[in-house]
Amino acid sequence: MFWPSLFTTAASGHQRKGADWSGWVSSVVGRQSRAGTTVNTETALAVSALRACVTLLAESVAQLPCELYRRDDQGGRARAVDHPLYDLIHSQPNRKDTSFEFYEQGMGALTLEGNEFSLIDRDGAGYPTELIPVHPKKVRVLKGPDGLPYYELLEHGGEIVPARMMHHVKAFSVDGFVGLSPIATNADVIGLALATEQHAAAVFQRGATMSGVIERPREATPISDQSKVDRLLEKFAERHAGLRNMFSVALLQEGMSYKQLAMDNEKAQLLESRNFGVVEVCRLYKVPPHMIQQLDKATFNNIEHQGLQFVIYTLLPWIKRKEAAMMRDLLLPSERKNLYIEFNVQGLLRGDQKSRYEAYALGRQWGWLSVNDIRRLENMPPIPGGDRYLTPMNMTDSQKIGEGLNATPEQLQAIQEILQ
Repeated sequence: MFWPSLFTTAASGHQRKGADWSGWVSSVVGRQSRAGTTVNTETALAVSALRACVTLLAESVAQLPCELYRRDDQGGRARAVDHPLYDLIHSQPNRKDTSFEFYEQGMGALTLEGNEFSLIDRDGAGYPTELIPVHPKKVRVLKGPDGLPYYELLEHGGEIVPARMMHHVKAFSVDGFVGLSPIATNADVIGLALATEQHAAAVFQRGATMSGVIERPREATPISDQSKVDRLLEKFAERHAGLRNMFSVALLQEGMSYKQLAMDNEKAQLLESRNFGVVEVCRLYKVPPHMIQQLDKATFNNIEHQGLQFVIYTLLPWIKRKEAAMMRDLLLPSERKNLYIEFNVQGLLRGDQKSRYEAYALGRQWGWLSVNDIRRLENMPPIPGGDRYLTPMNMTDSQKIGEGLNATPEQLQAIQEILQ
């Protein structure tokens, strides 16, 4: 039995008192940014660049197959398909979600709230049988008297569960207990992007795209009847507005003149401000702008290398966080010596077809790849006799070069017979 009075909030370090949520990083109501906009999960997702970054990361991780491997005595590895955990992490984590849905939802929570939580249902032997996602806003991390994290489930009457019953993946953390939410720590960046979008919408809503004005001379008698002004403008628009009336000729009387107006979005700094907001959000998630269709300064001369950089510097840190947390929470301590969990990123690291075939040719010629090795990398079935490895015949041990220059007596006799 867990006594709530023994715990402190991991975020604040103070004793729990009633419903004090000041130390909770993930705020339900959000906070006011300096731009005057309220920033929380829902409003942040209204920023198209942020939604694109979050869904890109979530879908990129969810599409990777998650495997459980077993090390053998020869330094190799094999899929541990006979282990109870294999089907759980590879195919169906729970009765409701597919593996893609589970990892997509978890990665979405991780990039939005900074934490991913899943309740672990175990069998009598201690093996996990289900991973049930829990929204980060419905979990509160507590620091127990033993220095370990405990988790308060807000939807279940404040029930507190130990770490062995909760799978927890943290983003960057300053206290080691709670991951920091990118939205909470960078509310001003997101708030500025929101304010820019709202300002642009208000500009167009208020009709700042008026095409022109009709001016009358200052000495002319003002038109006192507003209905006459309206009829004049309506008649002018009827004759000269629209595609059918393009390039028509107008006749203005009484010294009136027409002055054309055009809204300059660049002078209004709307375009620059919106582009700046996209770049700032991309910087927040370390996503290259071209990955979310921001192609203003993109070049496709080295698109393959840009894709590799995205995998190595953006995706891999998130993947390693998830792998390490899964090994800690889902494998028994005695199993971690021989078993390990890994997301297969080989599909994302593959180059184009020409580059792959050139690499396969080098591996085949120099003897470290067989035909079946290559076919396996290309998702092709093995063929009979395809496990043979080639050995280059024009290479030898450099230590034996001098030995080969000294002929044996039998060789000298054979040479003499040939010369005679």
